Order: sequence, then C-alpha cells, then structure tokens
Amino acid sequence: MDGVVFGFGAHSRIDERAELLRMAHEADRAGLDLFSLSDHPYLGDRLDAYATIGFVLGRTERLAGFANVTNLPTRPAPMLARAVTTLSALSDGRVVLGMGAGGLWDRIADMGVPRLSPGDAVDAFEEAITLVKALSGGGEPVSHEGAHYRVHQIEPAPITAPPVWTGSVGAKSLAATGRVADGWIPGHAADWLSDRYRQSRSVIDEAAASVGRDPGEIRTVFNFPGRITDRPLPATRDGDGRWIGGSVEQWIEELTSAVVDHGASGFMLFSPEGGTPDAGSLSRWANEIAPAVKAASTTDVTAP
Repeated sequence: MDGVVFGFGAHSRIDERAELLRMAHEADRAGLDLFSLSDHPYLGDRLDAYATIGFVLGRTERLAGFANVTNLPTRPAPMLARAVTTLSALSDGRVVLGMGAGGLWDRIADMGVPRLSPGDAVDAFEEAITLVKALSGGGEPVSHEGAHYRVHQIEPAPITAPPVWTGSVGAKSLAATGRVADGWIPGHAADWLSDRYRQSRSVIDEAAASVGRDPGEIRTVFNFPGRITDRPLPATRDGDGRWIGGSVEQWIEELTSAVVDHGASGFMLFSPEGGTPDAGSLSRWANEIAPAVKAASTTDVTAP
C-alpha cells in the first residue's frame, strides 16, 4: 500500500457475483491496487463483504481488498482482528481494514445488536481499532477491560494488523481517526476541493498532533464517482463544485493535481450514481488513467 493507490468500489448483489469476479480478475491483471465492497449484512441480496473478500483474494495475485467500510457493530473487534490477520496471512498482506462506527442503526438493531447512542458508537469504534491492533503483531497475551470490549489473556496473532482506514464523518469520529487510524475515506464522496474535506481533515490533523503522531502519516483515499467520456466535457464539475467526470485526459489532469497539490493518497472509482462502475470505465481507469497519474505525480513530486 505504498504510493498512490487506485481501486474500484462495488455494491454487489448475489446475482452479480460472476460480474464482480470478472471485474476483480481484470483489475488484478491490469495492475489496480484495491477493490472494495460495502458491508450491509442486513441486506439479504448482498454478497457478504468478508466472505467475498476472502474468495476474491484467493483468485487474484496482487489486488488487495477491503470493506468500505466494515459494519463494526455486527462484527465484534476480537473476531474482526482474527479475520483480518488471517486474510493478511493468506494473501501476503493484501488486505486493508476499513472501519466505521455504524450508520443505519435501525437496520443494525434488526440484526439483534444492542443499539448505541452516536457518542457511544464512536467510543466503541476507537476502542475497537485499538484492540484489533493489540491483537496482532505477536507479543504477550492481551487483556483489555474497556467500556465496550473485554478480553482476558488472548494471544495476539503473529501477523501485523493491516492498515486501518476509516469512514469518519462527525467531529468526534474524525478525532478518533487522527488518534488511532492509518487512513481516512472522506464521507459523502467529498473531494479535496470541498469545504467538507478541508474542515474535516483539520480535525484529524489536530487530533493526530495532540497524541504525538505525524498527521502526514494518515492517508486520505477518496471514493470518487464520475463518468469517463470519449470526448472532453466543457466543465468537469457541476455548479456546486462537485466532480462529474470527463475524458481520460481530464481525469488524469484532475487526479494528478489532487496528488501533487492536495496530498491525495488514492482513489476508488465508483459509477456516477455511486455504485459499481461499468466494465468499460473500469478498463479505462485501470489501463489509462491510473498508470498516467502514478507516472505524472511521481515525476512532479520528485522533480527538483
């Protein structure tokens, strides 16, 4: 996960499994870095995120996978630690742990999970990240008596925890990201030119600095929907300043600037509606846009 990373996101139903596997194979062959799946276990027609990630990792060679983001209330931290360290061991490190505090609490509660207040959910989220990291990397048995998780003399896995990227939105959750996470995926598809991004990122940076961390070590990876067109568009952003897409050349120019001028660490392609991209767009993303942005941003960053 070094350097600028490119991937695609999917919200795949069970009846779309063949297409997802084909797209993952093509992404792996073309050299993309990541794929992600949404994690909504209360939806019966959706593929389970972690079962699918494990299956896809077993059928690919370099593509990494993650839940964007893990529905933490339905996946308790100690078991989540075991799952992600196992996936990391089996795939030679091709996994990221995407983490969220839980958003759709009516549906989460329908799964039999006790409902938490927003504040308690964020406390559990920060505690979970800390515990997952403690239960990895070897060392002495771990005992933890927290407000939400309790374990006694549990041996850590001898595998380092994967990087933890969060989908934090609110101020309290953003501060937790700054204290304990390794990356951030801005909510609501906010990008580097938005007020939402600038205001949120400052909360992360201040929280990181308050505990002695270098804010620059916390990556920002953008969920980025848009159209990839055959011809240049007259405007690549709408009246509200939100990216709508453009030609391959317009995408390359925009994303190179995002890396060089705004410190972006990666991009996950989604369709204009926020769903799984079509096969043609994914091919252009993987074979034309991603390699060009990586080459251009490396040249610009390293040039004297």
